Amino acid sequence: MRLPRRALASCASVSRRKGHEETRRTVLVAGAANVLVGLVKLVAGIMTGSSAMLAEAAHSAADTLDQVFLLMSLRQADRPATREHPFGHGQERYFWSLLAAFGIFIAGAGFSVFEGILALTRNQHESPLLAYVALGIAFVAEGTSFARAFWQVRGEARRRHEEVLSHVQTSPDITVKVALFEDSAAVVGLVLAALGVGLSQLTGSPVWDGSASIAIGVLLIVVAVKLGMDSKDLLIGRAASPAVEKLIRGEIESQPGVDALLELRTMHMGPDSIIVAARIAIDDALGAGQAEDLADEIDRRLSERLPMRPHVFIDPTQTGPPPAAGHAQPRPAHT
Repeated sequence: MRLPRRALASCASVSRRKGHEETRRTVLVAGAANVLVGLVKLVAGIMTGSSAMLAEAAHSAADTLDQVFLLMSLRQADRPATREHPFGHGQERYFWSLLAAFGIFIAGAGFSVFEGILALTRNQHESPLLAYVALGIAFVAEGTSFARAFWQVRGEARRRHEEVLSHVQTSPDITVKVALFEDSAAVVGLVLAALGVGLSQLTGSPVWDGSASIAIGVLLIVVAVKLGMDSKDLLIGRAASPAVEKLIRGEIESQPGVDALLELRTMHMGPDSIIVAARIAIDDALGAGQAEDLADEIDRRLSERLPMRPHVFIDPTQTGPPPAAGHAQPRPAHT
């Protein structure tokens, strides 16, 4: 039984709202973890004088600021389409994610490297017990946040029949990617901080503590650059993944009346929206009304199969000589 277009649109809308709520919960869990461990790390860093712990406190502060940016992106991207923004505001997600990358780079990486360089010239003799307690608390909180982000990414990959790594690389949902990368960097940063504190205690040298702080800063630089490049790539207009384009191509070419798919262009307008522009060669026997029905059928099929809302534009061209009045003008399919 074929569902009517309105029912399909309603089902897709419900699915997207569930995805937004899932993403919002992931960001909130990450933000709560960052606030908790940031305060613990700051207290431990001040009390013990550990540069690695202070670097981790700066790391958590940067991540907390980023969660604010990500929550803002979710709220802004949910606004409906307007005359000025006919394709909606989905790309707001990419703008705020780019700001989050800047936050990681400046607030986290900059402070960590600077503090680590200063620590190389200082001698600290305070007991690191409080630092170990703080690291234990942070591991629990950051591990919980990482598990939440990874669980969401794995669920999305499973629904799209993709490997997790492939999904992370190609997913247009940069918000979840930021949360996952931040949590991954947080866990690695805790390991570096623990090594720095432990080796400084064993050797009595501040070099290990300072080096751990610098290593945390370098880690944050790598994460910030990666997220910034991904956000820039999506902001300037990234095409759909090869798998999605293969699906689109297959749906169009399988339609009766389509002789060939001459050209296909796609561009993400947010995690939940994509533009599909196709130039097709149609059967010479099709009239104008039949060509319109064909375009509508392509739009309907893509709305059913794609995991995001498509804005479909079809340019039909007959395979034979053009009619005297000129070939048909490009027309958008009804979305």
